[in-house]
Amino acid sequence: MPEQQGKLFVFAAASGAGKTTLVQAITRKHPQIRFSISYTTRKPRRNEADGVDYFFITKREFMRLRDQGEMLEYAEVFDNYYATSRSQVEKHLADNRNVILEIDWQGARQVRESMPECVSIFILPPSVEELERRLRDRRTDAPEVIERRLRDALSDMSHWDEFDHVIINDDLNRAIADLEAVLAGEGESSATSNEALRRAVKRIID
Repeated sequence: MPEQQGKLFVFAAASGAGKTTLVQAITRKHPQIRFSISYTTRKPRRNEADGVDYFFITKREFMRLRDQGEMLEYAEVFDNYYATSRSQVEKHLADNRNVILEIDWQGARQVRESMPECVSIFILPPSVEELERRLRDRRTDAPEVIERRLRDALSDMSHWDEFDHVIINDDLNRAIADLEAVLAGEGESSATSNEALRRAVKRIID
């Protein structure tokens, strides 16, 4: 009998869709699921710890690891690099642990190319209006930054059809239940091939 292998679940979303809240809720309810810690070249913030929030490394070290094939996916964001550790993910999977990655759609595309057996999930807000309200309610960004985030979010949302599942984050408890169905190998109602879901998505982004 072959050894059991964990599953890799890749989460992506537009800014303001509630991806981080959902991932945190899932990992609290299911502590056996491993959350992949990313590499970054940016400086740690005051409340962040190395090896807990990120692996903080220099750009030189980042490039060395990238050239050695250690990056499952990587991206440059605002002059800093972020990446997923291939060895960390593979170790968890080999230990029969399910793993969650929280990345953007471009990173998700790279992961699918490298690990096509992964399950990819895109989180959508219930409407563009609600997305804008959430971004403004954060009260952490200047109006011009919010406008840029909204434009970027609308662009990101256009890639929903590249994913295996779409979760519309209208009601938090329902969204968590929909995600748990996907983690259990079910989730037919959230599959991108589901015609009812596709109609619901079109109403949001068209």
